[in-house]
Amino acid sequence: MKQHTLQANHIVAGYDKKMILDDVSVDIPDGKITVIIGSNASGKSTLLKTFARLLPVSQGEIKLDGKDIHTIPTKELAQILGLLPQSPIAPEGISVSDLVARGRFPYQKFMGGMSDEDTKAVADALDMMGIAELADRSIDELSGGQRQRVWIAMALAQDTDILFLDEPTTYLDITYQLDILELLKRLNETHKTTIVMVLHDINLSARYADYMIAVKDGEIVAHGTPKEIVTEDTIQHVFGLDCMIIEDPVAKTPMIVPKGNYFTNT
Repeated sequence: MKQHTLQANHIVAGYDKKMILDDVSVDIPDGKITVIIGSNASGKSTLLKTFARLLPVSQGEIKLDGKDIHTIPTKELAQILGLLPQSPIAPEGISVSDLVARGRFPYQKFMGGMSDEDTKAVADALDMMGIAELADRSIDELSGGQRQRVWIAMALAQDTDILFLDEPTTYLDITYQLDILELLKRLNETHKTTIVMVLHDINLSARYADYMIAVKDGEIVAHGTPKEIVTEDTIQHVFGLDCMIIEDPVAKTPMIVPKGNYFTNT
């Protein structure tokens, strides 16, 4: 994987005339896993979408390798950045292999079919996600966890150096959540893919992230390593949650233990 610089410089962004992000500046570490955390409607997904060029900026700029991201041709950008949105929709009846093959569109010429390189990339993505045996199955027949693997495989087939994922573990039970995060961790370690994702579970975020960005009311209030971000003060400020921080006995990362009024008042 190539090295890239990706940074937001004083961006203001949002939807239509409603601005969500206000004067946000942050650099995304290359070759690392970055997790964006924050309460509902804090601007987490807006920040991710703005980095992925799904949303325009009203002020400031997103720079990729020193270039304004909005000046980079779409096909060229799609060979560097991949995105898995929060609730992707697949065409009814499409097979797993056909859906994963859509990740190869940025590399195909007009009216051109699948090349040997495209076919290999699809096969490799299916193998990496452990779903090669599902290649001929309809996506409609799969469980939630299997579907999420297929969507990630499509993103992997795109063969980008940077991968954005918006809440990839939402609606999955804890086993599948761990499964997905373990696969992403291995992808990061073996391919040096830069991964940026939004997660709700702070303890899982702290376990799998190299870097974390805490967002509140459209502003970045803290960014750094999990040990720097997952503190009692920061969690209280960002989530309004009174908690204790202990060490995760398995990963040795910071772990939140909410206090709760019932137990502290009895």
